[in-house]
Amino acid sequence: MKVRSVATNIVGWIVGLIWLIPFIGVLMTAIRPMDELLNGWWRFDTFNPTLKNFLKSWNHPTAPVGQGIVNSLKVAIPATIIPLVLAVMAGYYFSRYKFPMKRTLFILTVITLALPQQMIAVPVYQMLLSFGLIDSFIGLIILHSAWGLPWIIFFMRNFFTTLPVSIEEAARIDGASDILVFFKIVFPLSLPAIGSAAALQFTWVWSDFFMALITIYSPDKLLATQRIPLMRGVYHVDWGILASASIIVMMVPILVYLLLQKYYIRGMIGWSMK
Repeated sequence: MKVRSVATNIVGWIVGLIWLIPFIGVLMTAIRPMDELLNGWWRFDTFNPTLKNFLKSWNHPTAPVGQGIVNSLKVAIPATIIPLVLAVMAGYYFSRYKFPMKRTLFILTVITLALPQQMIAVPVYQMLLSFGLIDSFIGLIILHSAWGLPWIIFFMRNFFTTLPVSIEEAARIDGASDILVFFKIVFPLSLPAIGSAAALQFTWVWSDFFMALITIYSPDKLLATQRIPLMRGVYHVDWGILASASIIVMMVPILVYLLLQKYYIRGMIGWSMK
């Protein structure tokens, strides 16, 4: 068992280091002058780290990533909260109540998880255009909320099926209504699952490029992921600015994960840890 444990740890560290190598390369490109990288970022004959690239990308004249961060937050926060609120209630309803066509509706919900975004891009664009929601944060928020609803409903429904019904029945015997049972008993118990879903939904919305590409095109409304490609020059590519902008955009979902790490881990391993 000790040999197996040591071998597992060694393999885990090797895999982790392999995954870190590309990020280390991006980080070195962001904090070092370009002339130090000509022979490879792994060469440290001279090492003069600087934060100039981060300042340049934050206040870039063509596509400032600072404004993109604000725009992305305007989309990602409501596009996370809205589907969570709706999906938590829908998932609970699917897990506890009987109603006509329940199985059919749940199967349709699961089937929508297999739809690729590219398949529905044209009808979605036409629908948003007919409602005047193209080049609007509201349209993109609605689009991400609708896209996130099926998987969060499926996720939360599976979680609620693991909760013992006896607790809710005892509360109803004491006179608690369904709404009181949900908010006083079920909701607190579901915080690990909600934290997991929130971290995943926020990360996916924040990292989105395709949906934003077909709905947002005004220069002042571009999201953070849309601005990074625009930092490339026509005749010259400043890789330091591109690398620093990528790290800035990457840090936001990492911070969200760190804030929700406790709930995320509990949600992923079965919601049973104390």
